[in-house]
Amino acid sequence: MSTPAPRALGATLHALPGAVDPARAALDAALLAAHARGDRAALIGLYAEAAEAAQDTAAAFYLTHAFVFALEAGNARAPVLKARLVAIGADVADAP
Repeated sequence: MSTPAPRALGATLHALPGAVDPARAALDAALLAAHARGDRAALIGLYAEAAEAAQDTAAAFYLTHAFVFALEAGNARAPVLKARLVAIGADVADAP
């Protein structure tokens, strides 16, 4: 999976409600910088943080990105992120 181009991601973030507040602007800048550096560990944390600050579809969007980056990195947070996706109805539980 490829990561979104920084400009496309920035446009998406700024189009969301509340994107002009200082905290959102700082998170936006941090996400763009992490993408530019290719820093997957930072991306996992930042997308998870963005999910906490968002609602509904936006929360699912950010949480999905955090989960995918965690899977790609073999990060131990992947199961927790998956559980959060299931809890908000954005994914289904794995079959036993």
